[in-house]
Amino acid sequence: MQPTEPLYFAHISDTHFGPTADYERHGFRPYPCAEALVDTLNALPQKPDFVIHTGDVVTHPDPVSYELAQRVLGRLEMPVYYVTGNHDTAVLIHQNLSFGSKEDLSDDPNLLSYAFEVKGYRFVVLDARAPDDMDPHGLFSAAQLAVVRREAQPQGPPLTIFMHFPIHRMNSIWMDANMMVMNGREFHQSLLPARDRLRGVFYGHVHQSMQTVRDGILYVAAPSAFAQFTAWPDDIAVHPDEVYPPAFNFVHLLPQQTIIHQHVIKRPAIRD
Repeated sequence: MQPTEPLYFAHISDTHFGPTADYERHGFRPYPCAEALVDTLNALPQKPDFVIHTGDVVTHPDPVSYELAQRVLGRLEMPVYYVTGNHDTAVLIHQNLSFGSKEDLSDDPNLLSYAFEVKGYRFVVLDARAPDDMDPHGLFSAAQLAVVRREAQPQGPPLTIFMHFPIHRMNSIWMDANMMVMNGREFHQSLLPARDRLRGVFYGHVHQSMQTVRDGILYVAAPSAFAQFTAWPDDIAVHPDEVYPPAFNFVHLLPQQTIIHQHVIKRPAIRD
């Protein structure tokens, strides 16, 4: 049975909470931006069915930072789901953050992989966090690729994938050299059987709004909730964007199409 009504979700990413409200990264304070984000999402004229956070909830994976994140993100008035970023650990996310209803797809405590269904749409969260010596790259384990192959069948309800890392080159020297999933080609090939039911692959990590279509599959990055990176072709190092404000994506899953709106948030703190 295919869905007959729209579904809406807010796609947020890269909040980078620190251990205190005054913590700074790239010259900006993540905490007040996250507070403004929560206030904005709770006041939207169309309430999302859920919020997906595609990773880097914190900068340093410690319980204090996650407790601060839960204090803020726990105020959201709709279910919230999380993806493991390269700055996160699955264990601490499980221990400190609240989720909506879900079905775990792995019994490994070091992997955050699960599925949930809303209004006839299926959503799958994958964990591509690599060993620390590969950071900031991602890497899908054999077990996670097996999950992809099992989920990416030609028949079934509309399917949406959530992950943290990009898998396709972005035409930016530093991003292409540092940010991608190392076995992204294998992941993409594993998705192809489900391309007719795939509504999109949504990710974070790049601190930019990006859209890529490859072989009929839509890949969408959400901007960061506190600071963006530049991604010009000749960039050879990380450069925070001085102009682009915190932002998020509001996604419409309609029976016949996917629509993505980007919304910016007025920065509540002035750069020092």
